[in-house]
Amino acid sequence: MTTELFSKLIRLETLKMVYNTKGSHIGSALSYVDILSILYNEFLEFDPIKPMWDQRDRFILSKGHACSSLYACLAIKGFFSLNELKKYGKNNSNLMNHVSHKVPGIEFSTGSLGHGLPYAVGISKALKINGNKSKVFVLIGDGELAEGSNFEAMLFASHHNLDNLILIIDNNNLQSLTTINQTLNLYPLYDKFKSFGWDFLETDGHNLKLLRKSFNFFSEDLNGKPKVIVCKTIKGKGVSFMENKVSWHYKSPNEKEFKEAIKEIKNA
Repeated sequence: MTTELFSKLIRLETLKMVYNTKGSHIGSALSYVDILSILYNEFLEFDPIKPMWDQRDRFILSKGHACSSLYACLAIKGFFSLNELKKYGKNNSNLMNHVSHKVPGIEFSTGSLGHGLPYAVGISKALKINGNKSKVFVLIGDGELAEGSNFEAMLFASHHNLDNLILIIDNNNLQSLTTINQTLNLYPLYDKFKSFGWDFLETDGHNLKLLRKSFNFFSEDLNGKPKVIVCKTIKGKGVSFMENKVSWHYKSPNEKEFKEAIKEIKNA
């Protein structure tokens, strides 16, 4: 399966899940689909038959409210049946509306923001201690950087030379109610991460060629420094009427919007 097709399939399944359960966060989920796609199709070492394989690379989704696209990704990759996606957000389902470690392939339950990076730092340190060469990838939302726990984790990671850690920032410039700048200005990110001793790259989070180049570079660059890739993304990417609209953080598509969105993604 090509990575381009994989992205399309994830978007389609994500839309179905959110529509069927009348759930939220479709904009946030569509924002990082291309990042997920290239990681799981080209970079991560994993075995869907043995989700807890010791030599697996770890992927941690810190913006846990955007779990629908990760569930879709894992189902397509064979961690569990695609039919399970129909249970998303339903009573007694493991496929909760915030990402749950009860789902095969999920490393850590998140949802309360600011926890994913500290957890990933701990896992990275443990792997180093045990001589395990696996890598740890953690994806956070840009609004999540307002949480102080991230900056403590950043200091710890550089102090302990955790070059097996790659942080991915989903930089779509929107959070729950408005823009990043109107909430709490984060910029310039480059200066912040450099001062904390991290290697820094910025790229287009929807350009598979550029994403591939960035992950290739950092996956092989074990120079003693943790890595951060700031991915410039668009909230709601792939559905024109959802793109860059803060309302789709909480809004669920109605029947007409759902059909239009499915058609647009299929024809892309």
